[in-house]
Amino acid sequence: MAHHGPAFEPKSKALKWFDDRLPIVSLLYNSLGAGYPSPRNLSYLWNFGSLAGLCLVIQIVTGIVLAMHYTPHTDLAFDSVERIMRDVNYGWLIRYMHANGASFFFIAVYIHIFRGLYYGSYKAPREILWMLGLVIMLLMMATAFMGYVLPWGQMSFWGATVITNLFSAIPVVGDSIVTLLWGGFSVDNPTLNRFFSLHYLLPFVIAGVVILHIWALHIPGSNNPLGIDVKGPQDQIPFHPYYTVKDLFGIAVFLLIFCAFVFFMPNALGHPDNYIKADPLVTPSSIVPEWYFLPFYAILRSITFDLSIPFTDIVLIDAKLLGVLAMFGSIIILFFLPWLDTSKVRSGQFRPTFRIFFWFLVIDMVVLTIVGGKNPEGIWPLVGLIGTGYYFLHFLVILPILGKVEKTLPLPQSIADPVMNPAPAE
Repeated sequence: MAHHGPAFEPKSKALKWFDDRLPIVSLLYNSLGAGYPSPRNLSYLWNFGSLAGLCLVIQIVTGIVLAMHYTPHTDLAFDSVERIMRDVNYGWLIRYMHANGASFFFIAVYIHIFRGLYYGSYKAPREILWMLGLVIMLLMMATAFMGYVLPWGQMSFWGATVITNLFSAIPVVGDSIVTLLWGGFSVDNPTLNRFFSLHYLLPFVIAGVVILHIWALHIPGSNNPLGIDVKGPQDQIPFHPYYTVKDLFGIAVFLLIFCAFVFFMPNALGHPDNYIKADPLVTPSSIVPEWYFLPFYAILRSITFDLSIPFTDIVLIDAKLLGVLAMFGSIIILFFLPWLDTSKVRSGQFRPTFRIFFWFLVIDMVVLTIVGGKNPEGIWPLVGLIGTGYYFLHFLVILPILGKVEKTLPLPQSIADPVMNPAPAE
């Protein structure tokens, strides 16, 4: 369990009167202030949780303003976006912040997840914390996909057509799901209205799950680079001012990079075809989703074969359904990671062999991202299949075996040991 710091004591009678009746200030003090002791060795990699929270705030605020001027109708959506860019006061700035904010939100969350993978933040007693984080990622993906459809450009329309059609691969109920998503028998005005409604709603659902995520974090307390439990007060420092200052520095650096994209290269992370109005009669030469979906898109496209009974013509699962299962399975498998990783040691700092395979996984995800953006021809389908194979091999085979056979390095007695008595430089 997390150790709690000194109780909050209001200095003014008015604040005490208010806090006795609605203890918001106490809650903030215990969650983000001196009342919440944190491990004393957290690095800047722990900043990305707060950065993701900042991105969510940016997305909600800019999204509310954009919704005031957007028209969710197939005849007017594209023109309403152009009007936002040209006629609404600072509309171009708000839209570019929203569009690039989605990419930066995913960057922060992906780094946050890979930090958790390296330092074992998914291990007991933080399994629910990890799962809630994955739920947030899934909600983000749904929100981002629906938001990408709203400008009603070529890539919006055809991306929606391709991705929603994937559900038709599900036996029995697939076609009904697609019809429900479309609101008819093709991607059209009812589809756009559905997606706009859900795109507006889901960020508030994400905010609710974020509250649960933070709540789940405060039960066991934060993990740390050593991956060992807090042994006492000597292992902790107050969150404020030590980590609030660290977070503020991280936010300043983040905003510098974010503003560089918003003001100087706002379309660098988007697709130029989305500045062409949607035309159901003209198929783009290549249909690709936003960059943050590319690894999973590569996994989907890598499956080009049916799963059959050997030496017969009996097909158990056709290629389309198998690809859909692989794509969704690549995320679902992460929910079982606390049990797939059988090592008793959390942090990758003390697992030399694990570190090698971890960086193989990072390289594999980069390769899959590149493959997802390429046309499925030449060597790329084979590269995608190999990358997909290694992804599932890493979680289903390598991690369970590695936890049993790997020789780990000795753990320090407490967090304070290496912090207060660092090893001398060789």
